[in-house]
Amino acid sequence: MKKKVLIVGGVAGGASTAARLRRLDEEAEIIIFEKGDYISFANCGLPYHIGEVIKDRGKLILQSPEKMRDRFEIDVRVNSEVTGIDTENKRIKVRSKNDGSYEEEYDYLVLAPGAKPITPKLPGCDSEKIHILRTINDMDLIKDAVDKGDVRNAIVIGGGFIGIEVAENLKHRGINVNLIEAAPHILAPFDSEMSELLEMEMNDNGVSIILNDRVEAFEENNDTISVKLNSGKSVTSDIVISAIGVMPDTDFIKKSGIELGERGHIIVNKNMRTNIENIYAAGDAVAVSDFINGKVAYIPLAGPANRQGRIIADNISGIKSEYKGTLGTSIIKVFDLVAASTGNNERTLNNLGVNYKKVYLYPMTHAGYYPGAKQLSIKVLYDVEGKVLGAQCVGVDGVDKFIDVIATVIKLKGTMEDLRELELAYAPPFLSAKSPANMAGFIADNEEKRLTNLFFVEDLKDFDKDKAILVDLRDSIEVEGGMIEGAVHIPLNNLRSRLNELDRNKEIWVYCAVGVRGWIGERILKGRGFKTKNLSGGYKAYKTFGYKAKEITFDDSDKGGNENGLDRGCARQHQEIAIEDNRERKVRELDAEGLCCPGPLMQVKMMMDMMEDGEMLNVRASDPGFFKDIEAFTKRTKNTLVSVEKDKGIVKASIIKGIEGNTEIAVDSKNNNSTLEEKNGQTLVVFSGDLDKAIASFIIANGAAAMGKKVTMFFTFWGLNILRKDEKIDSDKNLIEKVFGKMMPRGSKKLSLSKMNMAGIGPKMIRGIMKNKNVQSLEELIEAAIDSGVEVVACTMSMDVMGIKEEELIDGVKLGGVGYYLGEAEESTSNLFI
Repeated sequence: MKKKVLIVGGVAGGASTAARLRRLDEEAEIIIFEKGDYISFANCGLPYHIGEVIKDRGKLILQSPEKMRDRFEIDVRVNSEVTGIDTENKRIKVRSKNDGSYEEEYDYLVLAPGAKPITPKLPGCDSEKIHILRTINDMDLIKDAVDKGDVRNAIVIGGGFIGIEVAENLKHRGINVNLIEAAPHILAPFDSEMSELLEMEMNDNGVSIILNDRVEAFEENNDTISVKLNSGKSVTSDIVISAIGVMPDTDFIKKSGIELGERGHIIVNKNMRTNIENIYAAGDAVAVSDFINGKVAYIPLAGPANRQGRIIADNISGIKSEYKGTLGTSIIKVFDLVAASTGNNERTLNNLGVNYKKVYLYPMTHAGYYPGAKQLSIKVLYDVEGKVLGAQCVGVDGVDKFIDVIATVIKLKGTMEDLRELELAYAPPFLSAKSPANMAGFIADNEEKRLTNLFFVEDLKDFDKDKAILVDLRDSIEVEGGMIEGAVHIPLNNLRSRLNELDRNKEIWVYCAVGVRGWIGERILKGRGFKTKNLSGGYKAYKTFGYKAKEITFDDSDKGGNENGLDRGCARQHQEIAIEDNRERKVRELDAEGLCCPGPLMQVKMMMDMMEDGEMLNVRASDPGFFKDIEAFTKRTKNTLVSVEKDKGIVKASIIKGIEGNTEIAVDSKNNNSTLEEKNGQTLVVFSGDLDKAIASFIIANGAAAMGKKVTMFFTFWGLNILRKDEKIDSDKNLIEKVFGKMMPRGSKKLSLSKMNMAGIGPKMIRGIMKNKNVQSLEELIEAAIDSGVEVVACTMSMDVMGIKEEELIDGVKLGGVGYYLGEAEESTSNLFI
């Protein structure tokens, strides 16, 4: 028997139902009713046409009534609003723009009316300067206003996906944007610490953000409109875009007998059928089941709507099909960053009283030694049995890849153990051998086996210095940019030799940059009998935690724009000054991409040493920490930071050698440098001949030299072996000296590890890891140190005792005694013994 199927609403759910149904049933009569002008359009693309990222408006129109008729023999009636449903007589009431009011009978009815924007009735809300963005027509109105050139300032109300996308695209058009959000943070699917990364990115791109403040009224004043807030603030602009959320467009259903939820959503079963036989529903107007917790959820996403339409068509055609719930997997572009989430966030789990665990990690998108690797910020949540509950990820590249892997594992009811066991496609340009998903599983595995005891940034509020010691395990050059208050600095490579500085009666809380070295330090300490735990996410998690979104005051002359880097109010001005002044200035280029800290700083230092005052250096680096490091470097070395910005994960900086007096940045550099102590030296006594300690010594020395310090390394006793040439040198030695020389390692390549040497296997492993991680070898570090002016001094007294001759030492080594070392130490701000 021929079926007559009426579908209310097009776009995702309705159009998918119709197309699938035709493929399953060539005889069915299918009619779609759409109250708007367009049957199927890319509503997710609307903000990007306003921003002219998508220039061709026609590309947003996915289907037309003519195409649906010609290909699928489907009757599409646009500008036809369904106003009522008579479920007893199986009729709907239609009000058509062209055909007036009429009724239509059905055998099956599919409801896909979608959602409509929430428009609260506030004083002044009827102003023509207030817009919403839901349809093609809405988009046209906003873009037309922007295209006329009369919009210099805009207010976007709502920090959801549409609000963020509109704000970004208005900035692309050179408009100053104030974003207002009533909640404490933007983008509800993300937990606070992840939303803060995105708020920081928006601030860095010149978007003003007002959080935790509600709109109370609008007031139009000639050519502008003011938004009055609950806090008493008032913000004025030329246009307002309201994006505070959506509600189901189901008013026409309320008297039909079809069951609706308390918010007006249509209630359906697992077959997407309503409480009325032969009536189905899909899309944004439907209440769904949360796949993770089974609770009723309202998740308006295009992907689920399309799948629901397919399921409805199957069931109408006699193919049993079920919808198993929504994960809520979503992704958004926020200027240069991408953010994605899947499953439940921490806030939801807390509200439901779920007992869960979490891990933070900051892996690279692919092998670090291959150009273009960028860092990801990841949070994974799982229950006490190891079942994955949700994940969030922020980064420049690879975010979608990671979150899709996690979403797939969740859908298959997978665990953190499954993440460990995943075998994903690896090659250096695409992924690391241990993928981010694997790494998340490894961290959870270490905790499950009680190999690690994690603590989190929020736990620092409970830190009691009488009961615990906080230890920073990062290298010296890293702590130049800041430490957690109250921490003791012991670089990881010095930890074993400085254990006597730690009180065994106290718990040791350790941290590093992102958690990896903290884990190594934790294992060292536990192996030596200490009670300890490691900060998940390390200093990076601490540094970004609790970021306060900034409200920016726009000058009347401001014309929006997309500025990154320094003070938003003056960054562009300084860049223009620099460009104008540097037409005759010699400019050098430095590519430091792929180098880990302190590599980029060392390269900058080497280049600056070869430059004349007034020359400019343009630097590119992929190390995210370089953004702050270069600012500290220029202040300390009395050079001028002209600009620093982030562009798709690459930090770009321009530096003029010396102090330039024509910009506020240069003046600020002068002021900051005036407080530096006159003593600016660093001395290191290198007693050990172990490979790991030698590497640590030269990393510290190179970092200190890059920061402008005068560095002296004094090598004595076993440390002299580091400086020996690797070939045999004929020299006048007595028998004892010759025997002694044969017993000692000849040069840096023969050094053993202080621990885990394993008959020479350990050093080979360390060198292999350093190469894979793009960390300079010991020999390269020695060469870089000498080239950058580090004084490498061999103790003459120790040389005599050990029978080492001057001709056995590598080039660039000076000879000196204890007196010389003490004189250098006197002029130093610190002295290290290794």
